[in-house]
Amino acid sequence: MRENRPKSRLLAFGSAGALVTATLIAGAVAAPAASADSRHGQDREARGARIAAARAAKAGIDWQDCPADWGLEKPIQCGWVSVPLDYAKPYGKQIKLAVDRIGNTGTPEERQGALVYNPGGPGGSGLRFPRRVVTKNAIWANVAKAYDFVGFDPRGVGHSAPISCVDPQEFVKAPKADPVPDTEADKTAQRKLAREYAQGCAERSGAMLPQMTTPNTARDLDVIRAALGEKKLNYLGVSYGTYLGAVYGTLFPGHLRRMVVDSVVDPSRENIWYQANLNQDIAFEGRWKDWEDWVAANDAAFHLGTTRGAVQAKWLELRATAKKNPIGGVVGPAELISFFQSAPYYDSSWVPVASVFSKYVAGDTKALVDAAAPDLSDTAGNISAENGNAVYTAVECADAKWPTSWRKWDRDNTRLNKDYPFMTWANAWMNLPCATWPTKQQTPVDVKTHRGLPPVMIVQSTRDAATPYPGAVDLHKRFKGSRLITEEGAGSHGVTGLVNPCINERVDSYLIDGKLDTADVTCAPHATPKP
Repeated sequence: MRENRPKSRLLAFGSAGALVTATLIAGAVAAPAASADSRHGQDREARGARIAAARAAKAGIDWQDCPADWGLEKPIQCGWVSVPLDYAKPYGKQIKLAVDRIGNTGTPEERQGALVYNPGGPGGSGLRFPRRVVTKNAIWANVAKAYDFVGFDPRGVGHSAPISCVDPQEFVKAPKADPVPDTEADKTAQRKLAREYAQGCAERSGAMLPQMTTPNTARDLDVIRAALGEKKLNYLGVSYGTYLGAVYGTLFPGHLRRMVVDSVVDPSRENIWYQANLNQDIAFEGRWKDWEDWVAANDAAFHLGTTRGAVQAKWLELRATAKKNPIGGVVGPAELISFFQSAPYYDSSWVPVASVFSKYVAGDTKALVDAAAPDLSDTAGNISAENGNAVYTAVECADAKWPTSWRKWDRDNTRLNKDYPFMTWANAWMNLPCATWPTKQQTPVDVKTHRGLPPVMIVQSTRDAATPYPGAVDLHKRFKGSRLITEEGAGSHGVTGLVNPCINERVDSYLIDGKLDTADVTCAPHATPKP
C-alpha cells in the first residue's frame, strides 16, 4: 500500500461506483503454464528481459534534479529507464519508467548498492521512498548509511506511461451508491457500472492493458537493477510489493541479493486474485472489531460507547443517516466506508478516524465532510486517485483468470456479507470489472524456490486486514531458507515502518550485515495508539 498519502489519495476509490476500499493489496503473475505455446511465450519474455536489461546496463540513468512539480526536494535525483511494453517484443514499443534516488549517507566504504522499494497497490508510487532520508526517518537511518534509496513508478503508474479508465473528476464525484445492495435492482446497477468501467479502461488505455501484469513489472524491476549498474537487486516490498518481490524471486532468483517483504500477499495461484479479496473481507471485519474495542476502551476521549457493541451501534446509525440523507450532500455510505476503512488498515489512522467520528456524534458534521468527501478542486490528487484505481484494476484483472459467472460472485459475497459486512460488498464492486475484462487474463506465476535464491526476510503482523497472516506463512514455505518474523497480536498494515525494536533491529541486521536468525521469531506488538 502507498504510505503517508494526502487525504484525497488515502484510498483507492472503487471502480464500480462506490468510493471503496484500497484493498490495494496484491498483484499477480503470468506463469509457466502447461502448454508448449505458453512455455514458448515465457521463453520469449525471458529472452526479452535479458535483452532489455543488457540495453539498460549500457545506457545507465541520466540523473537530474527532479521536476519541480514532483514534490521531491534536493538532493533527491530523478531519471528514466526504458523498458519494452511487451517483453516478447523487446525491440518493439518502449515505455519510460520514472525512477528516483538519494545516495547513501555513510562513507563510500559503507555503501552496499541500491535498495529498491515498492509500497504496494498495485498502483502505488515508490518515488517518495528517498524522502525517508531527507526527512531523517530514524527507523531507516542505519540502512540509509549503507544503501542508496531508490524508488520508481511501476508501469502504468504516475509518471510511467500512466493509464486511466474514467475521467478523474467523474471518478471522485460523490455521493456514490451504497455498496450494500437492498434489492436486485441495486445489484444490476452496480454490475452495469463495473461493465462500463472495464469498457472505459479499454477505450482509454487499451494498448497497455494486456501488458499490465505483475510478471512484467518484475521484469521491469530487473531492467531497473541493470540500469542502476547493480549486479544483484536489494529489494523492500510492502503489501502488493511482496507479491511483486515473490514473482521477481521466482523469475530472477540469481539476480537477488537481499529482500525484505512486509505484510505479505498469499502468492498461491488459487489466491490470486479473486480469493484474496474474499479473504480480505473476513480479515477486515476482525480488525474493524479490534478498532471498535480500542475506541470503547478510550471512551473518556471519544464518548462513542464503552463496549464494542455500543460503538458498532453508533456506526450503523451514522451509516443509516448518511444513506437516507448524505451528510453535507456528499458523504453517503460509500464515502463513509472509504474513510473509515483506514482504521482497520493502519494503526496510525485509529486516532484521526475516532476523532472525526466523535466530533460528528457531538454535532460537528464539518469534520466528517472535510475528511470523507472528495475535494474537486484537488485535480492533481484526483488524477492520482483515478490512476491508482485504474492500475489496481488492470493488474489484478490481467494477472489471473476471474470468475465470469455473476451467480458465483453473488453467492460468495452474499454469504460473506452475513458475517463480515464491513467491507464485503464494497470490495466486490471494486473488483467486478475483472468479470468482464476486455483483454487476455494470464495464469499466475507458480511462486517457488529456484537455484540461486538467497535467504529472504518475511515480516508480518497476525491481525493484518489487507494481507491476512496465512499469506506470510505460505510464502515462507515456498521460499526455502526464508525467515518469518511475526508481530503477534498487532494488525497494522506495513510493519517495517513502525517503531518496534524487535523488528527494526532485525531488518537493520539483515540489510546491513546479511544476518538472519537461526529460527523464525515472534515479536511483541508495537505500542497501541494513544488518544
